[in-house]
Amino acid sequence: MVALVIALATAISTDAPVAPAQEQTGASRIALATISDPRNRPIVDVSADDFVIQEAGAAREILSVRPGDYPIVLVLDSGADARTDFPMIRRAASHFIDRIGQRPIGVVTIGGTPQLIASFETERADLVAKVETLDAQANAPTALLEGIALAARTIRSTGSLFSAIVVLSSASLDATRSSPDDLIASIVDSGAILHVVANRAVQAAAGGGFRPGAAIRALAEQSRGEFTAIYNAASFQAALDRLADRVAGEMMIEYLVPVGSKPSDVKVGVRIAGARVHGLGVAPR
Repeated sequence: MVALVIALATAISTDAPVAPAQEQTGASRIALATISDPRNRPIVDVSADDFVIQEAGAAREILSVRPGDYPIVLVLDSGADARTDFPMIRRAASHFIDRIGQRPIGVVTIGGTPQLIASFETERADLVAKVETLDAQANAPTALLEGIALAARTIRSTGSLFSAIVVLSSASLDATRSSPDDLIASIVDSGAILHVVANRAVQAAAGGGFRPGAAIRALAEQSRGEFTAIYNAASFQAALDRLADRVAGEMMIEYLVPVGSKPSDVKVGVRIAGARVHGLGVAPR
């Protein structure tokens, strides 16, 4: 996946000079982007004719536009630090699953040894039932980074062009035992967009030790995801509602490219007055 090393412009003017389209046969790429109106509300009623794409100043022919229904893995903190928060974490996760539609969803718990409790093949009703019966483990530390790496491996095995990992955590300390560098490398290599909602109130009350916030925040930013700090467990659902709005507005834009070409200086724009584009990556078809 090329996404994390390509700079997508947030928008380009449809009045700007555009180089003539090059001969384009036999290959395509897909850009992932969100489109929003002047009030920052997602715009999803769009077609291929609404978009403009350039690579290195050359116009590209757009083939299709569709919602970004890529796979998502939820990583739920079921460790000792989350005992008080877990009912809110569980409720927020169930509501998020309901809101993001019929796409592949996996669930990982990170209290003690991380476990994949629901795979992408799990039926939706069974997945929801599994989430709603989860509980925090009173004596289990949270293996946060290890759990995210398990989610990344699960995603990588699918070969999906785009994917996301959504973490809900109240961990004050990360009990991961494996090498952080190796785990971080596997997360980056998966190409997944990482979103994290972390209860800072719990983390601020903790004593000494390794706190995962800085490293996880950096991973989220590098992947073009979001790191959301909350200070009350009731805010887990509000944070996931905002994320669900963003996910619902993400579009996959497939466009033709010359065979053997590499993406360079990719720019995405729309022919909708006042609309804004936020690029999230580019992947070969």
